[in-house]
Amino acid sequence: MKRLILIIAIIVAGFWGQPASAQGLLGGLLSTVTNTLSSLTAPPQGVIVRTNLGLARLKSTCASQGCTVSASLDGNVGQLFLVTPVQGLLPNLLANLLRTVTGILDAEVDQVATLPSVVASQASNSASQTITATPPSGLYDQTPVNYYGAQAWHGYVTQPAVQIIHIPQVQNTFHVTGAGIVADIDTGVDPNHPALQGVLLPGYDFTRNQPGGSELNDLSTTPSSSCNGCTAGAVNQSTVAMLEQSTVAMLDGNQQYQAFGHGTMVVGIIHLAAPTAQIMPLKAFGPSGTGNLSNILKAIYYGVQNNAKVLNMSFDLTSSSQELSTAIQYASNNNVITVASSGNDGKMELVYPAALQTQGVMGVASTSNSDQRSTFSNYGNRIVWVAAPGEAIVTTYPFATYAAGWGTSFSAPFVSGTAALLVNVQPNCSPLLASIALTQSQPVGPNMGNGRLDTLRAVLAMGPVLNLLQ
Repeated sequence: MKRLILIIAIIVAGFWGQPASAQGLLGGLLSTVTNTLSSLTAPPQGVIVRTNLGLARLKSTCASQGCTVSASLDGNVGQLFLVTPVQGLLPNLLANLLRTVTGILDAEVDQVATLPSVVASQASNSASQTITATPPSGLYDQTPVNYYGAQAWHGYVTQPAVQIIHIPQVQNTFHVTGAGIVADIDTGVDPNHPALQGVLLPGYDFTRNQPGGSELNDLSTTPSSSCNGCTAGAVNQSTVAMLEQSTVAMLDGNQQYQAFGHGTMVVGIIHLAAPTAQIMPLKAFGPSGTGNLSNILKAIYYGVQNNAKVLNMSFDLTSSSQELSTAIQYASNNNVITVASSGNDGKMELVYPAALQTQGVMGVASTSNSDQRSTFSNYGNRIVWVAAPGEAIVTTYPFATYAAGWGTSFSAPFVSGTAALLVNVQPNCSPLLASIALTQSQPVGPNMGNGRLDTLRAVLAMGPVLNLLQ
């Protein structure tokens, strides 16, 4: 499935003092070796099992069916587990075997989810998806300003997208700046970014099964936390390999870091929309942009059970999953608002979790600054509840700097941040209440759900909607 996100980041020349040709050659060689070793040593794909047997009886069942219990996936619920086949048993065969066992309610093979990747060129093969990737002026407007107690770039705070959806009016006229916890299921976050200080919770890293949602742990070396003298330049993240000691991403041939910084970018947009809401980074994806469905499920249950009010999911799967649907329903039943990106193929197609509207998910498409559907954005009312700006969005990037991104990954967090604004107005805001309020948007044509997000209209709608539901 072809995807499109182009990212403009802040970079400088130089990479450990090595010429560019040496970087590419060495990086490419290391990438080949690493990928080969990974394929040889990768653990067998697991099976997600729902059961009422309990852990002890499930272990006993696994011992007789050729599997081992690897992890609990649903926290204190105690019914969902990941099991791993042994002795070369194929996961799909194991799933079929387990479905015949009394007490096993469901068994499905663990999927690999992928964050929208970056293409090397500025245009896809389809002329209709061609975009002009000019660095936005906000990347050059580096004047420091105070943004709700933290230092940020002026170009980030005042960029066109925030004006289009009327964030300043909501903040300045109604003094609504966000409340509750927004959990972001992604690659993690740079916990040291100056703009995000005071709002980040520790979170959890499900890729390592340890507390803390830092994506900096994915790096073998840690660059310094600032970038002096940086100039704007295009970064093709599909070729990112490492970080230079005092800068951001350096170009190379290694695929391991193609999604590094994605989580920090998404979190920065949530914070831009709802600067006083708390943000919980839930790391379910690695820097390559891949993650297991089992870790996504763990993140959903963890977020709900740790008081998240909003779940942001800037990813999509092309295959449906019963357990993903069940997890989203669990979140909705616990009054958690769920938001997902609708994908970047420029097609009318079903992707998940955006397609789970009946479980309460609000899928988000991307629009340009002129209120046109972005050429890369998926569309269709079955996956789009609302749209939001998703082109040249200036946002936070690891190591105290900023980047600009194109894609529905960066549209969804505007909606998640707006949901936190609605929680500020009504602390008990339900998924239904939020979804109705968000229908008060600007029309942008057919197959784009309820139109382009307008935070001012959504906040103003809270009063009438509350009266309607009472």
